[in-house]
Amino acid sequence: MRDTANQPLDIPPAWNKIELGDARGTLMVIGATDTGKSTFARYLYRRLGAEPGRQVAYLDGDPGQSTLGPPTTMTLALGTSGEVSFPPQGQTRRRFVQGTSPRGHMLPMVVGAARLAQASREAGADVLIYDTSGFVGAADGGAHLKLAKIELLQPSVVVAIQRDQELESVLAPLRHSRRPRLIDLRPSPAAQRRDVLARQTHRAAQFAHYFSPAHSLVVDWEWLAVFPASHFSFNQLVALEDAEGFALAVGIVELADLHARRVTLRTPLASLDGVQALRLGDVTLDPKTFRDQPL
Repeated sequence: MRDTANQPLDIPPAWNKIELGDARGTLMVIGATDTGKSTFARYLYRRLGAEPGRQVAYLDGDPGQSTLGPPTTMTLALGTSGEVSFPPQGQTRRRFVQGTSPRGHMLPMVVGAARLAQASREAGADVLIYDTSGFVGAADGGAHLKLAKIELLQPSVVVAIQRDQELESVLAPLRHSRRPRLIDLRPSPAAQRRDVLARQTHRAAQFAHYFSPAHSLVVDWEWLAVFPASHFSFNQLVALEDAEGFALAVGIVELADLHARRVTLRTPLASLDGVQALRLGDVTLDPKTFRDQPL
């Protein structure tokens, strides 16, 4: 079975046997990279979305291997009642986390997840499927990041997909607290490991698709907030945000005139209507190859 995101959905029989009952609130899916986490999250979205009376939202929380938006972002997409196709066809909200990895961007990741979860509730969704990033290593802070999100979002269910106890630093305290319901799964046999080159290639393809309708847009930032400061670099990624801090679009710096307080961005955004702030990223992007590099 194949979904509209062009990713195969190979459904192990064990998935269909999971008892979800009248699941409400946030259902968080955690796992290391290449464990089939995103495939399971999409399966869960389609399964719950097909049930009458549910409005299901999907949060793509991986800024490096995103499926619903350009890398460096987290994207919330709202489904419509009875919808089983993917990606969801309802409205979207997006947060710019400034990089393609949670490393060095943990606070933007936590804030972004909280703001997007709140947006899903305000839009009327009674279920949020949160597909998290594969950053789970305890030594790198991944376990602390997952626990902070769980503490903040208070999911009703945490689905943990692990090969060999790599999530136990997250799950051990949860097993004792019994606050969220835990569902332990093994990776799907169809899950394949990808090397660094494959992951870079995926990001480049996502960026190329996102910027395919882009054009040059001149932004006078005299009356805009600029986070963290107006120190623009050539080919730097920049988010154009609305008054609530959601990213209306992402752009690539083509030219910056610090004296005139003017920057030219290559972006798919049609106009500056609604733009209240610029947020500078920690990544540069080659506009020809769409390969990213840390700034």
